[in-house]
Amino acid sequence: MRARVTITLKSGVLDPQGKAIEGALSGLGFAGVESARQGKVIDLELSASDPVAAEAEVAKMCEALLANTVVERYDIAIEG
Repeated sequence: MRARVTITLKSGVLDPQGKAIEGALSGLGFAGVESARQGKVIDLELSASDPVAAEAEVAKMCEALLANTVVERYDIAIEG
């Protein structure tokens, strides 16, 4: 079973990397980008067979280590 965790900054949190991406894209001539927010993706291979239990376990991982929940939010997608 796989879990994909997508972690992004909460709305309202300053995102200097997103601003740099936005500026760089504009500098390269991509005029249609109104804003950019950056984040990270973590893929986990799990031995669990119950998707509900797996998601709960990954949520615990996010709260304990993977995400800084003060400034970041996370989404979990379970596959398999």
